[in-house]
Amino acid sequence: MIQENFIRLFEDSFRNNWELPAYSNYGEDLTMTYADVAKRVAKLHILFEQCKLQPNDKVALIGRNNANWAITYLATVTYGAVVVPILQDFNPNDVHHITNHSESTLLFTGDNIWENLEEEKLTTVKAVFSLTEFNCISLLNKEPKPEGAESVIYEKMVVKYLQPDYINSLFHAKYPQGFFRDHVRYIDKSNTEIVSINYTSGTTGFSKGVLTSGNAMAGNITFGIRTGVVAPRYRIISFLPLAHAYGCAFEFLTTTVSGCHIYFIGKVPSPKILLNAFAEIKPNVVFLVPLIVEKIYKKQIQPLLAKPSMRWVLSIPFLDQPILAQIRKKLMDAFGGDFSQIVVGGAPLNAEVEEFFAKIKFPYTVGYGMTECAPLISFSDSKDFVAKSAGKLLDTMEAKLINKDNETGVGEICVRGENLMSGYFKNPEATKQIMDKEGWLHTGDLGTIDAEKNIFIRGRNKTMILGASGQNIYPEEIEAKLNNMPYVMESLIIESNGKLIALVCPDYEAVDADENVDQNQLEELMEENRKTLNSMVAAYESVSKIQLYPHEFEKTPKKSIKRYLYSTAK
Repeated sequence: MIQENFIRLFEDSFRNNWELPAYSNYGEDLTMTYADVAKRVAKLHILFEQCKLQPNDKVALIGRNNANWAITYLATVTYGAVVVPILQDFNPNDVHHITNHSESTLLFTGDNIWENLEEEKLTTVKAVFSLTEFNCISLLNKEPKPEGAESVIYEKMVVKYLQPDYINSLFHAKYPQGFFRDHVRYIDKSNTEIVSINYTSGTTGFSKGVLTSGNAMAGNITFGIRTGVVAPRYRIISFLPLAHAYGCAFEFLTTTVSGCHIYFIGKVPSPKILLNAFAEIKPNVVFLVPLIVEKIYKKQIQPLLAKPSMRWVLSIPFLDQPILAQIRKKLMDAFGGDFSQIVVGGAPLNAEVEEFFAKIKFPYTVGYGMTECAPLISFSDSKDFVAKSAGKLLDTMEAKLINKDNETGVGEICVRGENLMSGYFKNPEATKQIMDKEGWLHTGDLGTIDAEKNIFIRGRNKTMILGASGQNIYPEEIEAKLNNMPYVMESLIIESNGKLIALVCPDYEAVDADENVDQNQLEELMEENRKTLNSMVAAYESVSKIQLYPHEFEKTPKKSIKRYLYSTAK
């Protein structure tokens, strides 16, 4: 059991960091201190009392990254209720299903999302609140009420008592002399109890509710703080989906407990938006998914390396060092120039990108986790990071390999420990499939573990392709090579009739920017890529055909391709 109590961590942070800046919405002229956030949490607690919310009742939460999303989350867990964060990328039918399946009593939503939901399909929700001003926008499943004209009066009165003005009046009546740090005292709730239900959005197409305890959350948060990943007064940019375990744990929860200043980016985090934010805010640590790192590398660094003059200089010892130093500075400046390290999570980093980062001594590290571990399994500081690994197993976790290949040593990674989930909500069969009787969680990831407990990921158990002669083929490794080739934006390796086929979404922007190429030549260019690729991989990994795909592949919120949608070539 983790010694620190999950809810006490936030109580202590508000008190200790009372006057420090806490939350800003990027692009808006507003910054809240920790005192401001604590006051808003207290007001939502009064709102919950008005709604007759009980400890362990569920509160669904969906919307873009912003301060009010974060405040709602904190208010829910510190009240003793269970928060149900829903990814805003889910379609309305998924939102209806998750809200109902989780038995959520209240729903807090972005206005644009609420417009596409259907009230009659929210069978468990009693009241809906806007994340804009915390105003009540709908009452559902109401208690029995008078009929006729009295019904309208009744409903207006009920809604009135749930609106910000009335809640503010109750707040001032409760704290007539003002709200001070000594007023911050939250419910006593054991770390063994559930604080969150996170519905996964993986590559297999099935969404399951992960029951996350206060212990699992506290395990992630305290690890991030004691290892110095974040520190008080750090500037943090939050752009990963807050409803996803990675972004929630490290861009929001750990940083809030640590006393950081968090800037929430509510827009779609395109490289252009992020580069502007990095330059303006100059974050002290950056949390990223590989796709964003790889896009910045491909657009800003790869064109430089492709120039004949640059290739010549870099091939000469001693002459290459000043050039590499300049490139390193360019890359450091792109991320704001004032950060300790770049933390990559959610998926493995492209091998070519990682090799170049190591060559220029760029401060990066790659972690490994999953929603079922809230999410962290392994991590190393950039100073201790072993290239091509996914970091070192956490000191609060255990790991082992099962079904190991005798030649390669690759096996399925199984873990257990403090960060482990308590199971899937109302789904004992799925829980039994992933967690055995000894408490080991079968991750579905294939890899190796060295003597120092560094974890090396090779691929997913479910995506591994068995070659004609029994060889294990990891499509992610082939895709990583293909994605670095000219005019390839992204790719997907699939099997068809015993042969490997590459689905490729072309980089139309790169094609249009090249005066010597037009889109009619794409098939010819891809055939050249195929030949080059096959010269780089083992014979049994050879790709027989590249098939052009007209648009980007559908992805999960952490930007992994939903492979189950493309299991066969068309």
